Amino acid sequence: MAAVETLRIEVLAGSGIDSIPQEYIRLEEELIGIGDVLAAVTDSSAPEVPVLDLATLNSDDEFTRRSCYEQLKKAAEEWGVMHLINHGIDKNLTTRVKLAGEEFFRLPVEEKEKYANDQGTGQIQGYGSKLANNASGRREWEDYFFHSVSPPEKRDMSIWPTIPQDYTPSVIEYSDELRKLTTRILAGLSVGLGLEESRLEKHLVGSEDLILQMKINYYPKCPQPELALGVEAHTDVSALTFILHNDVPGLQLFHQSKWITAKCVPDSIIMHIGDSVEILSNGKYKSILHRGVVNKEKVRISWAVFCEPPKDSVMLGPLPETVSDDQPALFRPRTFAQHIQHKLFKKSVDEIVDGVDNKKEE
Repeated sequence: MAAVETLRIEVLAGSGIDSIPQEYIRLEEELIGIGDVLAAVTDSSAPEVPVLDLATLNSDDEFTRRSCYEQLKKAAEEWGVMHLINHGIDKNLTTRVKLAGEEFFRLPVEEKEKYANDQGTGQIQGYGSKLANNASGRREWEDYFFHSVSPPEKRDMSIWPTIPQDYTPSVIEYSDELRKLTTRILAGLSVGLGLEESRLEKHLVGSEDLILQMKINYYPKCPQPELALGVEAHTDVSALTFILHNDVPGLQLFHQSKWITAKCVPDSIIMHIGDSVEILSNGKYKSILHRGVVNKEKVRISWAVFCEPPKDSVMLGPLPETVSDDQPALFRPRTFAQHIQHKLFKKSVDEIVDGVDNKKEE
């Protein structure tokens, strides 16, 4: 267990170092736009992530509801990320979820290690620190806790924290509320494609259900934040991703060829369009490239819930209604499991699906 503990960023950050080890220093091209994240959010001239008020999403008045759908469509097409306000999830519940996660990460490292994952054996759920798995060999400045939260049969309760006591009830209640919100969002996105409200969700769930997985990201203070990344640049493989945070900025989005730092909007949930919805929409909705940056003054914590289709039973490809002579299919159909392989191992979709490498789809 001691060998695992040496990997924890919390331990490294608390050791009194003035500079970060070489394996945490990112490549030069990755350092563009990092800057001072706490100062960046005060820049009033920078583009801002759209804010979507969902108060009218359940309106009985169709015109009012459709107006909200239009705003959702616009944000999904132009940004692929947005702040959701008046989302219908009680503030007391989101506060409980955040307090439970914060209390877990305040536990001694030795206590958290009881919930450690084992990436070597494929046990990815639990407490961990990301190992270098990219060509550069660089590591990320974060520890995390990752586990499946919905549906109930996907939960491995043996790795859920018993301290604090409210961790399990708050997270289960929150995941149930997010599942309801997911249906509402997918309905609006379906309408934005000119389809029936149920179209996207029916395709995504197939004969099963969406799988919700939570990852609590813990970013300790960093002595050289201008050289490090909490999470490297990526797009989410999910259908949708919902994010809470502790009101410390750190999310950056690659928008119009620039890295933009998202400001913190009180009582909001950040929502990303994931690859799965981008593929089904034939690229109309954008899965935006994003990353997590760190700072030397404040610990940042975020709670990301990834809403994912079943791995093997649903085929991800542009919906027939989104394809025409003028708008040919941009993506080859693949299962969600095959898409994960495509992203993780940088293989072409053809190589994964057919076993040949004759087309390089990005």
